[in-house]
Amino acid sequence: MLKVERTSVMNLDNAIRGARNPMNSWAKSDSYYDESGKFVLGPADLDFGHRLAIAGSDHRKFLRQIFVSVDITAPLYWWKEFDTYKVGTVANSTSTMHKIHAKAFERDDFSHDRLDGDGIAALDSLIAYLEAERQKFVAQKENRQPWHNMIQLLPSSYNQMRTVTLNYENLINIYYARRTHKLAEWHVLCDWIASLPCANEWIRIRDGE
Repeated sequence: MLKVERTSVMNLDNAIRGARNPMNSWAKSDSYYDESGKFVLGPADLDFGHRLAIAGSDHRKFLRQIFVSVDITAPLYWWKEFDTYKVGTVANSTSTMHKIHAKAFERDDFSHDRLDGDGIAALDSLIAYLEAERQKFVAQKENRQPWHNMIQLLPSSYNQMRTVTLNYENLINIYYARRTHKLAEWHVLCDWIASLPCANEWIRIRDGE
């Protein structure tokens, strides 16, 4: 299970203006701000950005200046893979250490969409144990043993939400490295990447995409 919420794409206007700095070609820009102050990207700037994007990372530096902030909820086993993308990314997560005892454990706190009946039964048994330990810790917090039991037995299917900041260059790397991955969570993320503004022109730039 992976859920993407609260997407914000920022700094597109400054990024495309900066892309024209090397050749002083600002007069060729056809982007503008409408009457409500919203930035509207023109077709000439869209095509210019596409040509830079397909020319390679040395030429598409402007993509590193287009920032994306998003809330992603995903299981810990997926976050371990995402954490390989360190350069140009920032993430603030909800705290397992501090807040694991703050609410009752429920099945939907865990990714279980691909479990069979036996797997669901095993997960439910573990949830029951974790909830019993949580209640012990809440009732007597000076006893740290139930907290240790929760932390060390928490399965990697536990869902965690993180607010993540990336840029379009990061997203090119993620999209092409993970779009055919066996984890379904990556497919959900790659579908989200493909839905971003100018994604077809500036992110999905290989193999005729």
